[in-house]
Amino acid sequence: MVSSKLATVLALAIPGLVGAQSYNLVKSYAGSTFFDDWTFYGNYDNLTNGDAIFVTEEVAAAEQLAYVNPAGNAIIKVDNTTNVVWNNKRNTVRIASKDAYSVGSVWIADMLHVPFGCSVWPAFWSQAANWPAGGEIDTFEGVNMVQHSQSALHTEPGCTIANAVQTSTLVNSTDCSYLDNENEGCQVTNPDPSSYGAAFAAAGGGVFVTEFAESGISIWFYSRKNVPANLLTGNSVSTSSLGTPTVNYPATGCAIDKYFQPQNLIFDITLCGDLAGNNATFAQTCTGVCYNDYVIGPPSGYNNAYFEVSSVRVFTAADNSTGGSGGSSSNSSSSSGSSGSSKPNGAVGWAAGGHAIAAFVMAAAIACLFSASL
Repeated sequence: MVSSKLATVLALAIPGLVGAQSYNLVKSYAGSTFFDDWTFYGNYDNLTNGDAIFVTEEVAAAEQLAYVNPAGNAIIKVDNTTNVVWNNKRNTVRIASKDAYSVGSVWIADMLHVPFGCSVWPAFWSQAANWPAGGEIDTFEGVNMVQHSQSALHTEPGCTIANAVQTSTLVNSTDCSYLDNENEGCQVTNPDPSSYGAAFAAAGGGVFVTEFAESGISIWFYSRKNVPANLLTGNSVSTSSLGTPTVNYPATGCAIDKYFQPQNLIFDITLCGDLAGNNATFAQTCTGVCYNDYVIGPPSGYNNAYFEVSSVRVFTAADNSTGGSGGSSSNSSSSSGSSGSSKPNGAVGWAAGGHAIAAFVMAAAIACLFSASL
């Protein structure tokens, strides 16, 4: 077990393990134009078998499921006004950025609230157009009423976690291959209990930083009180100033240029499905039956099932001539190469299957023990 102090020393002594570059701002999703450059999925959840319909942009606007609130923050939410009848699904939102971002990029998501609640399965993540070729980066993902978020990579065979320099000691799995353990991915739990759920909101939200660099992929999480000065306002960012990342996937175990291609950013909230609705996972933090007791009937259980996003800002390396935005995402419901639909059983992020579910249940138990020891 590596202490945070030792990890910091290692990060300074071996800078190649954690990217330490300067990046310049190339795109800001914020304010009244936040939704202008995103594609709405516009189909039922045929990706993770969720009891949800990812609505079109028109429906999202009409039903106030995706809008900018008076504070200037983007709201992405589950329908919490409709009494859904048996055998129907509940409306929600999945959006993907029209631009894809290359190796040599950083994206910073400033969020005030993330979705939580029984049956709720939210994520902020990214994916290449022809998955599994080009890989997937799960920056943030939670499920039901767990106390911690998780991060993961999903790739073609050959990418693993090796020699990571990070603050989290909660490493759930180290093989990132989509073929290993039914696409479990290489998962790491965020040790901060304010990284998900009611604790995230009570802390005033927080900031997730993802560095997509040749030296590796790193993810930082800062609860609101710990957000570094100027991180959210400047036109450039240097990852060398951010300290040791919460999660680190060094190129020593995963050749980034080999396993990753330009990434489209994605927000989605599904309901039940392969993970949140699995009996073992659901029973970990919720009672009853996922679909019967939550999705259908009165909507009050979804009052907290929303993202409130102040901004998503994207930066590219100053010396990266191929970085930045470019290319359109293939995000239609019929595309087998995007939005996770090429995964076995349509799995996204934490994949369906016994191994992945067992790993998640174990991770939740470890995280609870970790929190209790603080």
